[in-house]
Amino acid sequence: MTRTAHTAFPAGCEAHRGALLHFLDDPGNDPEPAAGSLAHFGDGLLVLLNGQVLAAGPAEDLLPQLSDGTPVTHWQGGLILPGFIDTHVHMPQLGVMASYGTQLLDWLETYTFPHEARFSDGDWARAEAQRFTDLLLAHGTTSGLVFCTSHPASVDALFEAAESRGMGLTGGKVMMDRHAPDNLTDTTQGSYDDSLALLQKWHGKGRQRYAITPRFAATSTPEQLTLAGRLAADHPDVLVQTHWAENTGEIQWISELFPERHSYLDVYDHHGLLGDHTILAHGIHIDARDRQRLAETGTRIAFCPTSNTFLGSGLFDFRSARETGVSVGLASDVGGGTSLSMLATMAEAYKVCRLRGQTLTPWQAFYLATLGNARVLHQSDQTGSFRPGRHADFVVLDQNASPALNMKQAYTHTLAETLFNLMILGDDRAIAATAVAGEVRYRRFGDTIATTQSPASPIQGA
Repeated sequence: MTRTAHTAFPAGCEAHRGALLHFLDDPGNDPEPAAGSLAHFGDGLLVLLNGQVLAAGPAEDLLPQLSDGTPVTHWQGGLILPGFIDTHVHMPQLGVMASYGTQLLDWLETYTFPHEARFSDGDWARAEAQRFTDLLLAHGTTSGLVFCTSHPASVDALFEAAESRGMGLTGGKVMMDRHAPDNLTDTTQGSYDDSLALLQKWHGKGRQRYAITPRFAATSTPEQLTLAGRLAADHPDVLVQTHWAENTGEIQWISELFPERHSYLDVYDHHGLLGDHTILAHGIHIDARDRQRLAETGTRIAFCPTSNTFLGSGLFDFRSARETGVSVGLASDVGGGTSLSMLATMAEAYKVCRLRGQTLTPWQAFYLATLGNARVLHQSDQTGSFRPGRHADFVVLDQNASPALNMKQAYTHTLAETLFNLMILGDDRAIAATAVAGEVRYRRFGDTIATTQSPASPIQGA
């Protein structure tokens, strides 16, 4: 193919070439995706300028529009998707991931609380935040909704680490004024004051956003929940995150602590904590009335399959949530969850659905991990797809990254099969590279699938 003299893209661009996939809308959960819900180019080109997407489309159409000297990185054998997004993950729980043998409440007491207490040390918090953000990138995750600890320094550490990597994270200080060790509890007014100060410091600073974060109803007094609700009302663009209906013992405890409320969900509703900016992690043991109230208020659920199976909490009813119109995101929930990988999370979500007599198509799984989760977190105008103007956050998946994936190639003939292979057999080895705002921040050691060149006329291989 010979280039014309005309170029549509300005000088200073860069481009990434390879198989390219992104979602434009919810594909549904049928074997065939809804018409117009995705864009796939077997030989695609992603054109970037100043960390944002200019265009995504067929390489043969876009390569001739590049100026001479524009660098083009060719990810041969790679599949380029928007960066993965995690709707519920705990930065301070890396060290307790895969800890043996207890259900939720015992697990918190035995492992989580002692480990989180270490984050009173600012140096420890900063080191762990650096580790956390690096590991997110190594697993292809470029943004997410994050729990810190009750220590304000843990929030500063998270956002400083994210900012230094160009990432856009949403996170918050845990509000917890009862039923926790003294070295983790805050005070009712102090939690409000700290949260407000952190919100004013970080929310909207660059790509960072704050989230109001009561841990769960059991560890907050009614007075603290009231103040959290006041913060949410005063700052309607700020997300609220907490846990809900994860474990039957937890639900019984909540009924004892709040006997005047008719359900666990009503506790949050009463305190002004439901709404379309609220993400409730888990939501396993719920009924039709709960789902209807979620749909009425626009409240979202973060589906955390690896955590739910690992802790023996239960099986989330994905189909009923969707049929009721509840917005659902997909989440790792590390450290209760067993992997930061959204590929592993998709695999476990598929298994949970099968155990409920349901299914999860690869279309829906990859949609959830990208555009779907961006929508849940109110950031789809910035991330989750390759529409022009979005941040150029992307991940390159290697379809031959492991012996099992490589073996499956001989039996793989469709895009759906490729995606299903990656979500069931893929892990961190499948992440060839992760880019944030156009800058490659992680590249797999020993990677050999990428070459960079500057196109010259005539273009070869287009």
